[in-house]
Amino acid sequence: MKKQYLVIFSGILLIMLFVLGAYLYQSQRTQKLGFLAQEQAELFVRPHSPILGAPEAKVYLVEFMDPACETCAAFSPFVKKMMADNPGRIKLIIRYAPFHDGADHFVKILEAAKKQGKYWETLDILYQSQPYWASHHNPQPQLAWRFLPMAGLDQEKIRTDMDDPAIQRIIDQDLADARTLKVSKTPGFFVNGKPLVNFGYQELQQLVEAELAAQYPQ
Repeated sequence: MKKQYLVIFSGILLIMLFVLGAYLYQSQRTQKLGFLAQEQAELFVRPHSPILGAPEAKVYLVEFMDPACETCAAFSPFVKKMMADNPGRIKLIIRYAPFHDGADHFVKILEAAKKQGKYWETLDILYQSQPYWASHHNPQPQLAWRFLPMAGLDQEKIRTDMDDPAIQRIIDQDLADARTLKVSKTPGFFVNGKPLVNFGYQELQQLVEAELAAQYPQ
């Protein structure tokens, strides 16, 4: 009987140590990335990064995204609602992590659309049409082109501009920053340098609200 209790106690102790170790790791990572946000801000926001929101906003919501990522598309309206509920206080910064096969193609479309002043409209259209072209088992990127006129794009110019070598350099830089920040899946969120450790809608909202409270005390 004593041996059985000892086994049970040892098992509980191991679980407690595992939980404590995970907590300490997450805490240290948050502190480290908070430091990076101050000392190496370029890891989070590059000069090429698309930014949505008021320039004076104090809460930086950085999203490493993949245009072919279903979860990125699902989070987009949620993020925009948070911004609408806090006008002028949140900035969304888009970074690229095109992990899905062929996703670079859509990043290049977005960057080409930026030259026409249609970046955010194009991103919305790609997210809305994603079920038609982004099948993980049989992706068909060519099908996305039928939806692009809905964003008011000059498609011939898109086809020319998306081959600009500068766009590939943007992708390479964002992927390098993603690796440095340990982003391995999309969407990867950071709020003023703090990572979203436990993924979910509620968890993201709580992280944003904590920074809003810190930056805009009553």
